Amino acid sequence: MTGATFPGSGGHDKVGAMEPLSPDEIARYHRHILLPEIGGAGQQKLKAARVLVIGAGGLGAPILQYLAAAGVGTLGIVDDDRVSLSNLQRQVIHDSGTIGELKTESAALAITRLNPHVRLIRFDERFSRETARRQLSGFDLLIDGSDNFDTRYAAADAADEARIPLVTGAVGRFDGSLTVLKPYETAEDGTPNPGYRDLFPEAPPAGLIPSCAEAGIIGALTGVIGTMMAMEAIKLVTGSGEPLIGRLLLYDALSARFETVRYKRRRTRQAG
Repeated sequence: MTGATFPGSGGHDKVGAMEPLSPDEIARYHRHILLPEIGGAGQQKLKAARVLVIGAGGLGAPILQYLAAAGVGTLGIVDDDRVSLSNLQRQVIHDSGTIGELKTESAALAITRLNPHVRLIRFDERFSRETARRQLSGFDLLIDGSDNFDTRYAAADAADEARIPLVTGAVGRFDGSLTVLKPYETAEDGTPNPGYRDLFPEAPPAGLIPSCAEAGIIGALTGVIGTMMAMEAIKLVTGSGEPLIGRLLLYDALSARFETVRYKRRRTRQAG
């Protein structure tokens, strides 16, 4: 079911003026509204936001759960896979009762149980260069929780072309990373923001980086990185804090150590 909407979905229509919060929403998001950095205005921005998430797996699970809980008004989910037993060690939006179901359907059911105010749009297909423009139509933020470089480059190019922010992350066996990309804008000093190819000029050779099915992965790691990706998305939507633009955040789970690496636009950029 490609481009399907879930019950309560608003389709691809653009959100106009910010809608007021209902009494139920005010009670639900009360802890957000108490924060001066978010408040009622920030919560209305979250309600008006339209966020597309690539992948309903290890990273996508906490991203979708926390954005739904935070009150993001419209969530799009792109994934063509089905839930398997081996997914449940880390893909916590799914459960034993949804094994065999499409991940988009399983995730949508879980989100609806968590927050019925969220509109959902399902794309039961992969994100690719060919599908990107159609899938991104109507969304104002892209989050890439995929597990391969082809999709990561496609997501980066599509978000740049659409001039919308991209939150992208990746995980290994016991390590992870994330960053925020807005290469269509300039920094405070007037220099252009870096893009994905400024960080990773070329994809590694096929087979060099083993998949989690080959090398294994600690399940809780995807929760750490995915939750931080959701936090970056909330910051971008509400305008609070300093997003990870031009900064790559690295996490080593075995040593419980975070490190931030700054990166800049390269003088010469090659088209992908």
